[in-house]
Amino acid sequence: MKKFSILSAAIFGLMMTAPVAFADDITFSVVGPMTGQLATIGDQFKQGAQAATDAINAAGGVDGRQIKLDIEDDQCDPKQAVSVANRIIANGVKFIDGHACSGSSIPASAVYAEAGALMMSPASSNPVLTDAAAKAGWPTIMRLYTRDDAQGAFIGPWIAKKYAGKNVVIMHDKSAYGQGVADAVKATMNQNGLKEILYEGINAGEKDYSALVTKLKELKADVVYFGGYHPEAGLILRQSAEQNLKFQLIMPDSIASPEFWQVAGPAGEGTMFVFPSDPQAKPEAKEAIAKIKAGGFVPEGFTLFSYAVIQAFAEGIKRAGSDDPVKVAEALKNGQPISTVVGPVTFDEKGDLKNASYDINQWHDGKYAPIQP
Repeated sequence: MKKFSILSAAIFGLMMTAPVAFADDITFSVVGPMTGQLATIGDQFKQGAQAATDAINAAGGVDGRQIKLDIEDDQCDPKQAVSVANRIIANGVKFIDGHACSGSSIPASAVYAEAGALMMSPASSNPVLTDAAAKAGWPTIMRLYTRDDAQGAFIGPWIAKKYAGKNVVIMHDKSAYGQGVADAVKATMNQNGLKEILYEGINAGEKDYSALVTKLKELKADVVYFGGYHPEAGLILRQSAEQNLKFQLIMPDSIASPEFWQVAGPAGEGTMFVFPSDPQAKPEAKEAIAKIKAGGFVPEGFTLFSYAVIQAFAEGIKRAGSDDPVKVAEALKNGQPISTVVGPVTFDEKGDLKNASYDINQWHDGKYAPIQP
């Protein structure tokens, strides 16, 4: 009897202490293409989230709780994204830093919304992500990044003015991201008086774009706007150079990666792309950048946006006094700026960023930097 009492007391003690140990930590999932052709983006997500986690934990965590990261790979594949989302929810995680590609974020968002988890993408730009969530009454689908229609409104009129009278081609890779941003640019360019000579979708993942290059050559293309990713863009440029065809390539934010130059090589010289105003130039990012670089990683592309998502989650939990995702989302949308490495951010009722601004960047000798438009 005495042994039974001692054993019961021990089990009771374990039961009492286990929840306390669990409550000391809070897990955020980081989801993106950790493998595959777009793994550079996934690495940016991971590096940014880890750097933010380290900084927040070193400063005492979130209301005394330490952050732990769960890294998930969706390869920017819609089906895999849904599978990953279901696994995250099954594991009890309520905060998701991801996904990257709009084609993955949009279907995954339904899984998170149904479970009441808070998803905040640091990269997906297709308007459908938050528009559909707002229409469905899902308050926990957000993005700490810009929208395609805003990017189109920025660059479309600029192309129309700068390249008036030129032969402009609009292309996309048929993805939710690529076609979405290409359509947004096409619409605003057309509204400002410039009509493209060709609008065409290509098949992503192909290795031979010589037929496309021949068509561009026959059309005497001066400018090509391509909504897509760096592997296809780099190949198209290289194969164009082989046919002695030179045109001005303009891209969205997807080629803010050294891998673009690794694929394109010297043929990438002069390529332009739109990106949110340089987050690395923000004074708020100085300390974070130094620490990330000290670890041997350059915080390009979406790195600092992923960092900022983790900061937003932490701030939202503090504001709400709770880790209830619905309450956290409400607290993040209360109009008060949130301090992040990409500067102060505020969200509208849909969960989109307010007052986004952009740079036009240009590649030169393997590096890119903003130019004067």
